[in-house]
Amino acid sequence: MDGSRPGIFYLNTYEPQTRARSDMVDILLHEGSPGHHFQVSVARERADMPRIRRFAGFTAYTEGWGLYAETLGDELGVFRDPYERYGSLNWELWRAIRLVLDTGIHHHRWSRERAIRYFMENGLLSEHDATKEVERYFNNPGQATSYMIGQLKILELRDRARAALGNRFDIRDFHAVVLENGSVPLDVLEALVNDWIATQRTTR
Repeated sequence: MDGSRPGIFYLNTYEPQTRARSDMVDILLHEGSPGHHFQVSVARERADMPRIRRFAGFTAYTEGWGLYAETLGDELGVFRDPYERYGSLNWELWRAIRLVLDTGIHHHRWSRERAIRYFMENGLLSEHDATKEVERYFNNPGQATSYMIGQLKILELRDRARAALGNRFDIRDFHAVVLENGSVPLDVLEALVNDWIATQRTTR
């Protein structure tokens, strides 16, 4: 908490023969940098902010950034071959399936077996991994949906800022606004970005 120890990112390599190499880049983007490891580090360095914004998390904001970070793979040029790009597309498919399952389980009362079957029929995970995912969704109502809501809000705000500022738009400044205020509800994030846009219009 006092910054005396750096953060550590662990990549799970247990039973590597069961893990798709194509997924590794997206995992690193989401969990590492520019994803959660970077996101949390930026927030925790802000000793001037309330602890709730440095150490707690609003899921839509926190995981929205994680999903948004995945979309930066092309811009960052991290995909070394079509196989890694395929892995990114596979993860997008997985996210879409999660939205269906979140709704199916918690609104339409799907059984565990039906949810696993849907995953197996529409995704590329093994039955073991699909089962783990489905059980996670049963225990976290709305979590999968909140991920996507957060990602879409960040993308919306980025498009709004780019349209408003034109060639004055700097993606680094936009990311700073999103990250340097710590974990906030999405309506607060939107207000922060709107204020930043207004400031940029008057100062440049």
